[in-house]
Amino acid sequence: MGPAERDRPADEPAPSPERPPLLSRRAWLLLGANVLVGGGYAAKLLWDRHERGRRAEVFVGRVPSYTGPIADTLLRGLASLGVGAQAVRGRTVLLKPNLVEPNRSAPHVNTHPLVVQAAAEVFRRLGAREVWVAEGPGHMRDTELVLEESGLGPLLEAERLPFYDLNHEDTAPVPNALGLTGLSQLHLPRVLARADLVVSLAKMKTHHWAGLTLSMKNLFGVVPGVAYGWPKNVLHQRGIGSSILDLTATVRPHLAIVDGIVGMEGDGPIMGTPKAAGLLVVGRNPVAVDATCARLMGFEPRRVPYLAAAAGKLGPVREGNIAQRGESIAPLVTPFTIVDHPSLRHLRG
Repeated sequence: MGPAERDRPADEPAPSPERPPLLSRRAWLLLGANVLVGGGYAAKLLWDRHERGRRAEVFVGRVPSYTGPIADTLLRGLASLGVGAQAVRGRTVLLKPNLVEPNRSAPHVNTHPLVVQAAAEVFRRLGAREVWVAEGPGHMRDTELVLEESGLGPLLEAERLPFYDLNHEDTAPVPNALGLTGLSQLHLPRVLARADLVVSLAKMKTHHWAGLTLSMKNLFGVVPGVAYGWPKNVLHQRGIGSSILDLTATVRPHLAIVDGIVGMEGDGPIMGTPKAAGLLVVGRNPVAVDATCARLMGFEPRRVPYLAAAAGKLGPVREGNIAQRGESIAPLVTPFTIVDHPSLRHLRG
């Protein structure tokens, strides 16, 4: 017994032995902060995995050739997406095909004229007040030559469809919705704002720099060459991926239709070879449409940098977040070849 024990009165309880605290106050604060940070990080991972709640529907239709039922397939696709007469009646529809470099000897470079014609027919059937066709070709400045080489000229005349050459249209500055290119504004043709519905009417192709060119990349053609050069040099200098994202977020097309009846593989977008896939892909969200096209072409869309960057911000990319309409994807996958270059090998995994 020590001196203290000896001096303690008999009826006084013995003091509890002192125990060092398990954690200091500072440690508790640090632990709490880490829990909050860790929880927040986990929540962010979960949020990103669910692509911030973004969901979309995409229709896939089979059309074996350009003599097939293109208009009926498009009409069925729009109906499956809830786009009917109520959404179109009395409105002006602007169809934006891909005419990057029209050439009669290489029709697989561009959206096929019969797809343009069928889309115009469908929107007219649904009660559109007017249907316009508009494009700013990336490589050609002569509008008459574009219409002649694309095969669109006679069709536009026969169908009485107005054509706007977006390379030369009057423009207005529009705030850049994302600003990834560092451009605070984009100068866009005024005709885009006059249309009630803007439809990206793209071609299913590989691209030697971007990997794939579909409904989002097709929007390069809306910026005027008189302001951005040929082939839209300013956007190429600012970064193709960033430009695709900026344009998609700023233009915000209401619908995307991709002509994959005969697409292009290899050295796209103009030097590749024809690839018959027999498909039309339709959706309201261009990111979801392009992700679905990527899968149909045999690519994992999250390996395409601009699609991965768009995921959750501009639309869903994960298959589980895209409601499939029409045909199932798996039986229709047609692997497209791509240029064998180190910068593109990641697309194949």
